[in-house]
Amino acid sequence: MKISILTIALLTGTLSYAQPKLIEQAVISTTTNVIAPEDEEQSNDGRMNFRNMMDGETKSTTYVKNDLVKTMLRSEVGKSTIIRNNTSKITTTLIEMMGMKRGFFVSDSEQVAMRDSMMKQRRKDTSASTVERKEPQTEISYSDETKKIAGYQCKKAFIISTSIFGSRDSITVWYTPEIKFRYFTSTGGLSAIGNMGAVNGLDKIDGFVLRYEMNMRRNRRMEVEVTKIDTGIEIADKEFDIPKDFDVQPMKDMQKMFGGMGGPPPMMRGNQ
Repeated sequence: MKISILTIALLTGTLSYAQPKLIEQAVISTTTNVIAPEDEEQSNDGRMNFRNMMDGETKSTTYVKNDLVKTMLRSEVGKSTIIRNNTSKITTTLIEMMGMKRGFFVSDSEQVAMRDSMMKQRRKDTSASTVERKEPQTEISYSDETKKIAGYQCKKAFIISTSIFGSRDSITVWYTPEIKFRYFTSTGGLSAIGNMGAVNGLDKIDGFVLRYEMNMRRNRRMEVEVTKIDTGIEIADKEFDIPKDFDVQPMKDMQKMFGGMGGPPPMMRGNQ
């Protein structure tokens, strides 16, 4: 009986230790690098090309406090801030570019409706295709390889996705099973734009993703890596306030404005 009790105690302790620690407050620094093909021709027509705005290196800082998440992104093009309230389910995006300070907000329900509309249009555009469509699938393949990133021991995994048309792609992921956050599984890259962007399969990783590498459309490659996680800092509530010097409108109104400039900016479109 003593042996059985000891065995149960050891197993319980092991299982408890294996569970990722839930972090409620932190500041996370992340670097995103979108690499364009070297042989790609550059447009010299003088017009702003939103399709290439994500190219190059972008530094981001994410503030987390309970149900609030704010990410600030800085690149050569400008600065943007995404504030996510996970209680009200509202995402607000603020853009500073060429002296302009504008913003838009969108609810989760509105976002779902827009995504459904986009998917419907894509299916319509590809209706003539003879490729058999399948339900999208995602599977995780784990590796024994490990390395330390931002002070955390990380494990390697591959997220293998199959699209509705049957094509397959793989994302290389490095994650730590030590910690996790309630409302997101990674920062930087598409995850930096709050609830507006997503990388398929990251939510299946039991832990926090500190690095991932993925192929994008138009022959681009994205590399995202967390450089620092500070969990010992006290974050004030005012950090998540909307600045009064921004012209903030509903997202549907902002879409109309950017529609006359070659389409909406990348944070409205997701993975391009």
